[in-house]
Amino acid sequence: MEEATATKEQQQLQAPQTAGLWGVKEYVDPTAEVVWASERPVYEWKDDYTDETAPDNAELERELFDEENRINAGIHFDKYKSISVSVKGGPENRRIMNDFTELALHPTILENIVKMKFKEPTPIQQNATPLLFAGYDVLACAQTGSGKTAAFLMPILSKLLSKLSKTASQNQPGARRTKASPLALIILPTRELGIQMFDSARSFAYKSWLRPVVIYGGTEMKSQKEQLAKGCDILIATPGRLIDAIERGLVSLAKVKYAVLDEADRILDMGFEPAIRQIMTASDMPKDEGLQTALFSATFPSRVQVLARDFLKDDYIRIRIGRIGGTTSDIMQKVVKVEDYQKEETLINLLLSQPPSRTMIFVDSKRRADNLDDILYNKNFPCISLHGDRSQREREAAMDAFKTGRSPILITTSVASRGLDIKDVLHVINYDLCNEIDEYVHRIGRTARAGNPGLATTFYTDNNATIAPRLVKLLVECQQVVPEFLKEFVDEATSYEDADFVEEDEDSGFEASGSCATNRYTKSHWGGAGDQVQDTSYDGNWGTPIKAPAAPAGNDWGTPKGPVSSSSCDLSTARPAQVPATGGNWGAPAAKTQTNQDTWTAAANW
Repeated sequence: MEEATATKEQQQLQAPQTAGLWGVKEYVDPTAEVVWASERPVYEWKDDYTDETAPDNAELERELFDEENRINAGIHFDKYKSISVSVKGGPENRRIMNDFTELALHPTILENIVKMKFKEPTPIQQNATPLLFAGYDVLACAQTGSGKTAAFLMPILSKLLSKLSKTASQNQPGARRTKASPLALIILPTRELGIQMFDSARSFAYKSWLRPVVIYGGTEMKSQKEQLAKGCDILIATPGRLIDAIERGLVSLAKVKYAVLDEADRILDMGFEPAIRQIMTASDMPKDEGLQTALFSATFPSRVQVLARDFLKDDYIRIRIGRIGGTTSDIMQKVVKVEDYQKEETLINLLLSQPPSRTMIFVDSKRRADNLDDILYNKNFPCISLHGDRSQREREAAMDAFKTGRSPILITTSVASRGLDIKDVLHVINYDLCNEIDEYVHRIGRTARAGNPGLATTFYTDNNATIAPRLVKLLVECQQVVPEFLKEFVDEATSYEDADFVEEDEDSGFEASGSCATNRYTKSHWGGAGDQVQDTSYDGNWGTPIKAPAAPAGNDWGTPKGPVSSSSCDLSTARPAQVPATGGNWGAPAAKTQTNQDTWTAAANW
């Protein structure tokens, strides 16, 4: 009888010292004691502080502004300068913010922008931030990784700091605890996005009296209740937990001045529309002139526009950066044809052919995520899985392991496809191709953040034919190579209209088609930008399928595999590779993984 497969705990003890050049991989215990994300420290303001005298908090400052945790502008950031911008509504002489100092943002916010090393505003910040600062309601669409979060946090926090003094919502020690009465409310669809937004708010609110709090499901309310009781000026919440907190008498919406629905399309996709309507029509929620509202997302189907018409003021302004459903052209998209039974082998070949770097693998089910996690782990790849059936403790532990590089391979379902900003994600792999092009756009948008290059590899089977026309349409618009096995869909894709983007009336201000944000536009389209950027950084082989073996073993890139046998990337006849027990060089890194142009090119040429 064969010996049972070793558990992860047993493998941790047995792992040889030669498990890759990165050393013995580390077992991440998802049940270990962790600090809940909602309990992460915020700047604690005291009554005798002023903007000028508020002291630094060195430990918190390192946590919030450590460069290793931030996504800096990449080598293609300048391409944002020539992206198209469409603005409908608002004043004809509307202001464009070409520099962060032009808008009279509060000095504390400007100081924190410097600490975050923001060099210049992105197009969504240039256009949305001044309009929000001027008091307009906004419906905004921009590609993933384009700076949407900062676009609304900067003006909202600045206006609160400039117009109000320290609020009574922050309870004093020993005082009778009352309901939390936030001044700003930000609603997001998932726990992970809520945690990420909380971290951003902590950074922007550093050394100010504004106190952010995040509440989300999956954990007991006790710790979040304690945070609310300390005072809450900026409340970040998932819809279900927010309704729960309101019904328990922990939160009052009576003082809310700013409301933001972020990732609005995902909110609707996940069935939260009734909850959103319940929140926005709550009896104590300010109405009309007492509330400024914004909707942000990477895509805006007609259902979201209906929501905007219901909850934004009649004169709301619509902003579109790039094109609706847009994906950044910094992502090289490669589609590989495989049979279902070949996926596992093909994935291992692909991982062994590239340098160790942060990689996200998307699958279509929770069971598949767990199974693939076990398969890769037993081959000594440092991986971890994340999906909706995980406890909140396990989910937070998985994200922490991935972000810190202890487990640089994350296997996940759609729970991690939206909005997450993680530094140095080189590669996104669609192990199971989704059925909706919006979901595909969000998945691959986890790489190529803020102008950095990225690679998206998709495993395509004959069962994916339903998405093929939309996928081909997107590849063509993003100037990517269409593989031979998809060329039969080119004619259909040319005339294909995505039903989600067909407008109900001509006044919508958005185009119905188009999916890729490219650099075809000049400064006349959005005022104040530089001339069109000629992209000279792309290698000639980007997007060109090639016949090339993997890199030799001597260059620390992993174990060689058989060459790709077809210029169309059809691996159905590729020679199987012998997978070593050590998983190549994918051992756990001693330090955080770093992505650069060389590692990107190595993976892209697989």
